[in-house]
Formats: sequence, C-alpha cells, structure tokens
Amino acid sequence: MDIRQLKYFHTIAQEGQISRAAKKLHMAQPPLSQSLKSLENELGVMLFERNGRNMELTKAGEVLFKRANEFLHQLNETINEVRDTEMGYKGTVSFGCVKSYFAHIPDKIKAFRANYPQINFEFRVGDSYLLAELLKNRDIEFAFIRLPLQYDKALSHYILPDEPYVVAIPETWKDNFHESSVYMEELANLPLLLLHRINGIGQYELINDEFLKRNLYPNIICECPDVDMLLELVSNEIGATIVPESTLLRNNIRGVHKLQIKDATIISKSAIIWLKDRYISQSASRFISLFLGNDGAIDFNQVTQAHSGISLTEL
Repeated sequence: MDIRQLKYFHTIAQEGQISRAAKKLHMAQPPLSQSLKSLENELGVMLFERNGRNMELTKAGEVLFKRANEFLHQLNETINEVRDTEMGYKGTVSFGCVKSYFAHIPDKIKAFRANYPQINFEFRVGDSYLLAELLKNRDIEFAFIRLPLQYDKALSHYILPDEPYVVAIPETWKDNFHESSVYMEELANLPLLLLHRINGIGQYELINDEFLKRNLYPNIICECPDVDMLLELVSNEIGATIVPESTLLRNNIRGVHKLQIKDATIISKSAIIWLKDRYISQSASRFISLFLGNDGAIDFNQVTQAHSGISLTEL
C-alpha cells in the first residue's frame, strides 16, 4: 500500500462513488477501480460494499478510512511546515468565525494582504460549538469564538480583549430613550430577541442571568443562533436585542440604534482556538498576531495554555 492508493481510497470513501471520485481526482475510472481492487487484494479484505453505483464502507473500510484521514491530515501539515520553512508566506489561511465577532475581521484581512498578497483566505461561519467541531475535523486551522465553550482537552486557546454588550433597538424607538441608554428594568419590558446557541451554554444564559439577579423576568419573544437575522428583525421593528458592541460596527446595518446599558456591565469574552496537536502555518500564525497587537508571528505551536489564566468555560 502506498500513499497514492491511500489517497484514492480516501477519495472514494468521501465521494461514495467511483465516478465521482474519478472526477474529483481528474482521472479515468478504470485505473481508479484497479487501484482499489489491488489495495483490497493486498489487505485481504473488502473495503466497500457495492450497492449499484454507490460504495459503502465495510467495518474494515471504516477502520482504514479513519486511519487514512489522520495520516493524510498529518502529511499535509508536514508538507505545509516544510514549505513554510523554505518558501515563506504562501498558500491559504483557513479559519472560522462567529458572526458576532466578524466585524473585527475585514480590516485585518485587508492589512494582511497588503503585506502578503500571495496568501488567500477561506473561512467558515458558525456558532462556537460548530467551529470547535470543524477544528477537530481539521476543516479549519483556527477559529474566533465567543465564550463560554465546553472544555475540550484537544483545544488550545488565546483570550482576546473583552467588549461590552449593548442594546440594539429599532431606529424609530430612539426618541423613547434619553442619553442613548437604558436600564435593565426597562429592557425587561421590551420585546427581546436573543442569541441562543444550538448547542451548549452561551450568551443567552449570560444575559438571562443578569435579569434574574435583579428579580426581573424579560419578555423574550424570539431566540435565534444567527445575529444577522436578529438585527434584521430589529430593523423591522419586531423588538430589541442585546449583542456585543462590535456587531453594530458593520456599515450594512440600517434602521438600528444603539443603547448603552446604564445599570449593568455585561461583558462578552472571546478567544482564538486551535488544535493542540496540529501544526499552525506561519501565515496563519502571523495573521492571528494582528489580533494580539504583536508585529511578529507568535509560535502558536508552542502555546498550550490559556492566555490571562481564563478558561474556555468562563463566562
């Protein structure tokens, strides 16, 4: 068994069909089928059950696919590390970001590409739980998340600066509030639209706890994991929402007015997370450094503990 055979097998397993795998590999079907047959003969096992054109992994195939997946990821990371050392900054930086943090990203990408025009970006959007899963699947190199996140020993993290939560109300409501601020008791009486993660504890629980500390019971009329949808509802005068302040910095938000919370300071904590056992490319490391106020690339492959002593599970 060689690396070529392993890559062919891995692609067939991902695609579920010889024809689709051949198309993805830019090769003809007969040599791909022959490669698979040769691999099965060498191992003495059937790796797939044939169901018409569809290919389904056998138990033996599932074991090989899992190991092949790990091996090919490690191989790619080794190749990237060698290229980083020899060639400098080229390639693609792949990362994830929660929508409520994304306002910090565009200026950093613009500044980064001014210095490294040969580097491209590929990013994914989701809540903190989903981005952690994408990391563990090695679909991305690192992610910007909102805390808390369930502790996972596979992850390393670096805590980013805090930012306050603010209230977003429809523009047409602003004359009802003086000094562009609002008390928690007033907030409890407004129709509220709150961010709520699909999985795990997050901002919804943090904000709700602030009301309960004051024996207030908020009028929550909508829960949603997508901050853009919530702001769209606010602009259409459905209700108000409570979000990290940077969320309102984007230029495409219309019909929304910002209020400070007068009698409470609710803080949003964020972090960069990555896999402890994965090589972080030099280009990714230098991009991350832009968010830390550091001009030089940090060796994130050596960072294994939390910055500032704050854990991923801390609110």
